[in-house]
Amino acid sequence: MALEVKANEFLTTVQHRRSIYGISKASPVPDVRIQEIVNEAVKHTPSAFNSQSARVVVLFGDHHNRLWDITKEALRKIVTGDFSATEQRINGFRNGYGTVLFFEDQTVIDSLQNQFPTYKDNFPLWSHQSSGMLQFVIWTALDAEGLGASLQHYNPLIDGDVKQTWTIPQQWNLIAQLPFGKKTAEPGDKEFQPLTARVRFVK
Repeated sequence: MALEVKANEFLTTVQHRRSIYGISKASPVPDVRIQEIVNEAVKHTPSAFNSQSARVVVLFGDHHNRLWDITKEALRKIVTGDFSATEQRINGFRNGYGTVLFFEDQTVIDSLQNQFPTYKDNFPLWSHQSSGMLQFVIWTALDAEGLGASLQHYNPLIDGDVKQTWTIPQQWNLIAQLPFGKKTAEPGDKEFQPLTARVRFVK
């Protein structure tokens, strides 16, 4: 029964995590708690061959603002026509408290490919799978602390400026961005496809 309770608590947390686009420049928890969450997630999220290839940068304050200013200007160069909807969307992320940047270290992947040539083609895929798990862990943990977040992918559009602005090693590949902040809006209802079409149990 104890195991069932623990599983239910975990699944309740999983169920509660949603994409939250209404966020503010406030946080219900101190920065040190956010740092603890990120550190624990990076330490314990699994990776293929225990490669530990994940790299994370958390931007607060003006650094967070700068990221979304960079993104807005990069988009302004390629979006044709009315820019107002795009600008509003980016401003929504900028209105947040901070952003988690997820990277994968290409040097680790290259090393594994050289050590295990039989699996060479799989290591980039496994790297992204591990990053996806880390994104989910941090996103869900922040949600459990009362922070809203949404996962964004403006790479490779912003990669060069991000690396230059925050002196990121060239071997770190940007995978995703997670703007977060105190929730100012709740998500709407979510539709689910029938599980009978998505899951099979074979006995």
